[in-house]
Amino acid sequence: SSPHPSPSPHPSPNPNPNPNPTPNLNPNLVYPLSPAQRLFLTGYAAVGAFLDPRRDDLVAMLGETTGEVALRGLRDRMAADEVGAALLAERPSITAASIEAAGLHGMPEGSFGRAYLDFMEKHGFDADGRAPVRFVADPELAFVMQRYRQVALKWFEAVHTGLPMASLAALAGPYGTGMTPAKRQKLLAVYLPWALAAGRESRFLLNVRYEELFAKDLDELRAELNFRPAPKPPEK
Repeated sequence: SSPHPSPSPHPSPNPNPNPNPTPNLNPNLVYPLSPAQRLFLTGYAAVGAFLDPRRDDLVAMLGETTGEVALRGLRDRMAADEVGAALLAERPSITAASIEAAGLHGMPEGSFGRAYLDFMEKHGFDADGRAPVRFVADPELAFVMQRYRQVALKWFEAVHTGLPMASLAALAGPYGTGMTPAKRQKLLAVYLPWALAAGRESRFLLNVRYEELFAKDLDELRAELNFRPAPKPPEK
């Protein structure tokens, strides 16, 4: 074994605030809701998101109007952890600018940063593409919601975070996005069991400073976070 201990997936809190604090948390963008407004928007978003899970705006709205209790629980788990508490204080964000500054294109194969970049580019995702937080008035809870969106995977997060919106999106997605029966069967038979188990077993992923781990070996990081990789697609 190596004489040097493996670095923790939770590096010491950075004494310098992140130069790219979480965007989309401008209080001028937040809309305080009355109980009647919250009820209406919840119903509107739930029906719309169920009928068309591709409507990210409605999925995001539903998460914000129904998730306050779960968000407070997530915030408390972060506050009880050294790195999580530092993240709550600093409110950093994984943005296109921060990814560019991290130099992910120059990172070697097998690194977390390179795997993240390859995944984003393969699927046409944009780090700045997450919907802004609009209906969570508490700035700290708004940050938790925004951070959660940056590390989200629907069935995994439904178990890992307890947010009601995650469960609805995971349930509706296979049936409302034009997924073929064969792909739906693969999702339910292969990836759903993996996501549920990984969500239960992994360490709390909101207490991870991903921005400082891009250069780390992906397999080492998975082991430290107790995060099992997704299974390979079955042979045709």
